[in-house]
Order: sequence, then structure tokens, then C-alpha cells
Amino acid sequence: MPAGPEGVLAEPVRRVSLPLFAPRSPVLGVPSPREGARTGIAALSPRYQVGVALALAVVAVAVCVHVGMVFLHVAPSNTVSKRHAKTIDEWVYPEFEQNWKLFAPNPLQQNITVQVRAQIGSPDGSRRTTAWQDLSAQDGRAIDGNPLPSHTQQNELRRAWDFFLATHDADNRASGMRGLLAESYLRRIGVLRLDRAGVVGPGAVVERLQMRSRTANVAPPEWSEEKVPLEPVHRVLPWWTVSRDEAEGVEG
Repeated sequence: MPAGPEGVLAEPVRRVSLPLFAPRSPVLGVPSPREGARTGIAALSPRYQVGVALALAVVAVAVCVHVGMVFLHVAPSNTVSKRHAKTIDEWVYPEFEQNWKLFAPNPLQQNITVQVRAQIGSPDGSRRTTAWQDLSAQDGRAIDGNPLPSHTQQNELRRAWDFFLATHDADNRASGMRGLLAESYLRRIGVLRLDRAGVVGPGAVVERLQMRSRTANVAPPEWSEEKVPLEPVHRVLPWWTVSRDEAEGVEG
């Protein structure tokens, strides 16, 4: 090894060969993309580019329509919402119904428990009636300790029951088409929950379904002078016949 001018051994010169078409970053030494190379959607063939563009356009149109429908639903009554009220209601109810009770002067202060049972027909022709299944307790167990519970676990059953109460009188009589829609929505929830819980069984089908609720007011704090009845109120709905489409989870 040759010595330098100060008599110190000099480091030998190392030759590094770099690939011709993969220039490396001077800092990281990572191959950088060739200049002018296409990435992302532009790297796709023209046929796939057209498909991606069409898919994005459909999604954009669907989002705009949904936002517009919800806006017309929650906005003050106007010429457009009055003229297309039926279309807006069919789009919004029941899955996208908006509720602002959280911001009302008197938010809801009740504990409501909803239960369901069913009459199930077996493949051999026999029938059995299940025990009452506590749907609210199922949602409570799914939410308890879950930092990110789903919207379905938090609101599906609660909103469906609110929808039913708003469209039925004290004798459980439906008030118009929305009342019938509320009944159908509750039945489908009941059938799906029973099936997911393994209550129905293979090859069996839900033929009839019944629901009931228990509503209890939350006791006011000790320092409050508010007086509310603490005796729970029970509501038992009649038996509903479940159509084949509802039993199979198919929209009728």
C-alpha cells in the first residue's frame, strides 16, 4: 500500500460499477425510477385505464347523489324537497335516517331492551318456538371494551326500534306505508340476528317472529329535583309472519 506525502498509508481507490439503467440515489443508494417512466393509473393499459375511470366516475356520482339526498332530507322544506319528497324518503329510510336528538334540549334518558323469539320450521316438518333472545344485550357485549365499535352495533337496532315507535300507535297499528316498512325492517333484523346466533339451525327456516321491549327511565342524579317514573314499561308486539324472502335475507 503506497504512502502519502506525510508518510501515512493511503487508502486504496475502490472502483464501484453501477448498473447502466438504474441510477442510484447519492444518499440512500436505492435505485431510482427511470426518468419518464409511468406510474400509477398511467402505467395501466388503455383498456384498464378506461375501466378505472368509469369506476371512479360511478363512485363519484353515487357519492354526490347520496350527499344531495341526505342534504335535502335534513334541510328546511323547500321546492325541490317537496316535489321529490317520495324519492328522498325512499332513499333515506330506513338505513340513512338522520336523528338529531343528541342536540335537543332534552336528550333521551331511557334504557331500552329489545328481545326477539321465533317459530322455526325444521326440514322434517316439525316446528319449535325459541326462547327470547336479548338483542340489546348482544349489542352491549359487542360494544363493551371495544374502542371502535361499528355503526351497526351502536345504532342499527336502536334506530329500527325508534322508527317502529314513530310509525305505530299504542296498539301497534301501523300508520301508512312507513309503518309497514318499519315492521319489515325489524323482522329482517330479527331473522338475521337469530341466524347469526345459530338459533335457526341448518336447513330450518323462520316462519313467524315476535318482538318485545322493556323501557326504563334513567334515574336522575341525587342533586336534581326532577321526578321521573322508574317503573319499567313493557311492550309486546304481535306475532308476524315472515315471508320467504325475509327468511332468506332477500330484499322483497
